[in-house]
Amino acid sequence: MIEIQNVSKRYGSVRALEDVSLRMEGSGVLGLLGQNGAGKTTLINILTGYLAPTSGRALLDGHDPLMEPAEAKRRLGYLPEQPPLYDEMTVREYLRFVAALKGVTSRAIGAHVDEVMELTGLTSMRNRLLGHLSKGFRQRAGMAQALCGDPDVLVLDEPTVGLDPRQITEIRALIHTLGRDHTILFSSHILSEVQQLCDHVVILDHGQVKLDASLAQLSAPEDVTVLLTVDAPEAAVLGRLRQLEGVRRATVQPCAQSGRTSVQLQFHREMEPERRLFALLSGMNIPILHLSRVGDSLEQVFLNVISQ
Repeated sequence: MIEIQNVSKRYGSVRALEDVSLRMEGSGVLGLLGQNGAGKTTLINILTGYLAPTSGRALLDGHDPLMEPAEAKRRLGYLPEQPPLYDEMTVREYLRFVAALKGVTSRAIGAHVDEVMELTGLTSMRNRLLGHLSKGFRQRAGMAQALCGDPDVLVLDEPTVGLDPRQITEIRALIHTLGRDHTILFSSHILSEVQQLCDHVVILDHGQVKLDASLAQLSAPEDVTVLLTVDAPEAAVLGRLRQLEGVRRATVQPCAQSGRTSVQLQFHREMEPERRLFALLSGMNIPILHLSRVGDSLEQVFLNVISQ
């Protein structure tokens, strides 16, 4: 469980965070979004115990990282944007070292490290020096150290930055798998990545929470937007479409072929727009060439939130 309770952080007159609260229980992935300077790194530093809040508190499975650092950090795996690696150590040596730091018993370290390397795809690199690894394998090593000690909570700060497309795909697949059994706080600037991986999203702007919602809520707005293309001129259909029950707005869209009309229609959700449009246009003997719902992307939601 991750819980942030009314956390504020000030540096003199500068307010980095202002009364931030969020909560996530059970397994899943929570996406933390915000522009540069929005307060994401400050919030992560408070949650992981690197910073003390000016007011409020953070909890990991009910333990405060400042008041109960050993108990809180035993439940935490943290991958910062730059993985904390020792280049002169081999992968296996490093992970054994981290596992010991995290309290894994000496008899269990060997099997535990082998399991973590298998999970993160590092088994073939176990005897390679960390300083000789590619960026992708260094990121995997950083993920492996976060998993040492089998923590309940993972905090991943920009885990795919600087990776090539194949490496990004592999790291995303790993995060998706880990999200089944861990509570994950996932910070990223890549909105499509957040939309693909996360169950819940929090958007920070100027140190405040501007949106706290599940992805399911974002994909199920009060209104439904439909894109319609018909084989008829605008004058023949636009007026009738605007008069259709449940239509809030009808906006003509560019259409490459003359004699055809594309319209974006906004309906009340409960009005079953596809059924109504089909009944209207079939009665007018007008062919429907395209009919689809248009969902707001996370990018559009993000832009709307920070522009308010």
